[in-house]
Amino acid sequence: MTRIKICGITNLEDALIACNAGADALGFVFYEKSPRFIEPKKVKAIIEKLPPFVKIVGLFVNADAKSVDTVCNEVCIDIAQIHFEPEGDFFNQLQTPYIRVVRATSKEDILKYKDEYILVDAFVESYGGEGKRVALEWFKGIDCSHIILAGGLMPENLSELKGYGFYGVDVSSGVEREKGIKDHQKIEAFIANAKSL
Repeated sequence: MTRIKICGITNLEDALIACNAGADALGFVFYEKSPRFIEPKKVKAIIEKLPPFVKIVGLFVNADAKSVDTVCNEVCIDIAQIHFEPEGDFFNQLQTPYIRVVRATSKEDILKYKDEYILVDAFVESYGGEGKRVALEWFKGIDCSHIILAGGLMPENLSELKGYGFYGVDVSSGVEREKGIKDHQKIEAFIANAKSL
């Protein structure tokens, strides 16, 4: 069954709607330049009111491993989403479980990390949330069971993913009313459609 992550959560109401609709994970953006940025202490207050068995993901851009670990420990983040290409031994230093984001510009980018779970997003200068889609033809003929697809997904186009066998799907702008504020009907429709993949 396809796992579903609703990203760019900024308030408790949106978080609860996503959980009640069946989201497997919620994403919180700790990148200050993003319109979906939320302070760690606000995230902690939100997740204290959430039901169990929902994974909490923190999205980081251009942060060092120690900073990522500090925030994740303080807020009780389950998984760090590393939305940039860190240098050196960043991943060896990182103590928090993580998911690597591949900001794909070609099929070759997707194949680089075929032995680990990855989140594949379309390359944009602003690090995601722009609704740009990844070319689906890049995934033809490859094992997608370790890939979470992001970028330009919305309730209306999820049916195009049938047959690919993606591990999961990740949405932010595709279920928004405005940047940082979710449309609850779109969240419910997205999750219902994703569960039928």
